[in-house]
Amino acid sequence: MNYRRPDGPVSGRGRQQPPPSRDDRRTPPPANSGRVVGGRTGGRRDRHEPETERVPRRDDPKPRPAPRTSDARWQPRPEPAPRPRPRRTSRPGLTGAKTVVAFLSVLVLVGTGYYWNRIDSFTDDLITADVIDAPPVEKPADGAIDILMVGMDSRTDAQGHPLSDEQLAMLSAGVADGEQNTDTLIMIRIPNDGGPAVGVSMPRDSYVDIPGYGQHKINSAYARAKNDALARFREEGVSDEAKLQVDSNQEGAKKLIETVQELTGAGIDHYAEVNLLGFYDITNAIGGIDVCLNAPVDDEYSGARFPAGPQNLAGVQALAFVRQRHGLPNGDLDRIVRQQVFMSGMAKKVFSGDMLTPGSETLDKLQAAIQKSVVLDQDWNIMQFAQQMIGITGGKVEFKTIPHGTIDLQTESDGSAVEIDPTEVKDFVSGLIAKKDDDKGAGEPQPGGDDSSVDNSKTTVNVRNATDRGGLAGSVADVLGAEGFVKGEVDNADPRDSTVVRHAAGEKDAGDRVAAALGGNVQVEEDANLPVGSVTVLLGADYEGPGASGSDSAAGSGDGLSGKRLVDLSGGGPARTQAQQPNQGGCVN
Repeated sequence: MNYRRPDGPVSGRGRQQPPPSRDDRRTPPPANSGRVVGGRTGGRRDRHEPETERVPRRDDPKPRPAPRTSDARWQPRPEPAPRPRPRRTSRPGLTGAKTVVAFLSVLVLVGTGYYWNRIDSFTDDLITADVIDAPPVEKPADGAIDILMVGMDSRTDAQGHPLSDEQLAMLSAGVADGEQNTDTLIMIRIPNDGGPAVGVSMPRDSYVDIPGYGQHKINSAYARAKNDALARFREEGVSDEAKLQVDSNQEGAKKLIETVQELTGAGIDHYAEVNLLGFYDITNAIGGIDVCLNAPVDDEYSGARFPAGPQNLAGVQALAFVRQRHGLPNGDLDRIVRQQVFMSGMAKKVFSGDMLTPGSETLDKLQAAIQKSVVLDQDWNIMQFAQQMIGITGGKVEFKTIPHGTIDLQTESDGSAVEIDPTEVKDFVSGLIAKKDDDKGAGEPQPGGDDSSVDNSKTTVNVRNATDRGGLAGSVADVLGAEGFVKGEVDNADPRDSTVVRHAAGEKDAGDRVAAALGGNVQVEEDANLPVGSVTVLLGADYEGPGASGSDSAAGSGDGLSGKRLVDLSGGGPARTQAQQPNQGGCVN
């Protein structure tokens, strides 16, 4: 049966219109119930809250526009027509730690074949915002889609309502002095060629050009534009506090998108935002994520107080884990590694397929958390896009960090910042697509050359350590990477005596090439459950091939997960410009 659900009207940042039988959930509170996020309210600062950069109004503002007559923002709702029954489409269409989890959760709703009438209800209640303009740059030739995911250090919810004192205390957030900074910035590039998605992290203190404001830390772009818009809307006579927050947040998001586009050269297609409370609820819903720390931490600012070693974190503890930067050897860079490791754990857990089944309590909690805390751009058909994400990437996301120089750049007005060369960043981002194009054009072996690297680049190898030798899987993964294979997951497995290489159905050649790179003295077998282009290596107690000593591991030289080396703009200075990466046990600073 074919049914169609028409798109409900969207007003600014709000929910799609529900059917007439539902209560109107977007009724704003009385005007005196809101708290201005863009300016000082006179509230006390929690002793755990560090001093944050106060965001000034722009020095040379543009001429103020005439009062808006358009009703594009906060229109009164027309009487809705009865909604036809939804249509299930058989054709799949076009998917910080505080951001990716929401979309991984949405993907699972589709991937598990959950009831479509439930999905229809899910999308009705998503909060949306009109923040995407036409990209100012040419899109990648392969049709890649770029998504900006933002974790907000916000003391309001997605509807513009202030968090209660109890919620602030629970989150160790304190009462912020007009703070609306973006704690987490990750651009997800989704290729259209079946390759893995790539998450590109941008340090919050990156010193970049913010259009209209000059050079400042990138995490202040949102707040600068929001504060200007907030003052302008007040002068236009808007008095409803929830409306002021929603509309000014929308202006902040637009400026952040513009800043990221100028920095990376990428055209942002979609936008997603989640706040502190949302991250708390979502991580609780999925039962937390397993992480590992190299050393114990006790940070009064973030509330991170953890022992060394493996542990499961959810809720407040998970939030503290991804927020901490004080007391870490490399500050924000170490925090980025934590966020990447945490998101990788989320992806692995969600896509395992074991945690979510139709009608489960976990699924209900996850849906409720996403609906009340995540903001999407209004033109994003998230369910249709989720189908494509599963189809073309299998949910795999490879995380990287933009190239940077010193993390202690002294600025005139913003304190210590992270040095950024925009040219290097643009080259880095464009290379994420160009490398795939180059690989496609390199199918013909060169005269007198060896085409093994071309073949190997099409095979992703997951390496799992089934021994008690620490660092073995990481070392072997580095050996295979040097042979041209794409690094996949590197983790541990249940103990076993023998080493085995498992390949996808009909791809024995790929398995043989991996086995040859490991010395040839390993068993090769087919695994029908593996996706095309993938090989899994289980390292048993008998493994004595390349990398067996564990001394070839390149831990500490990469971007956190992919093993790629960061670009060092400091002129060969000390390794402080690079964060220590997870060791074989997955432990981080």
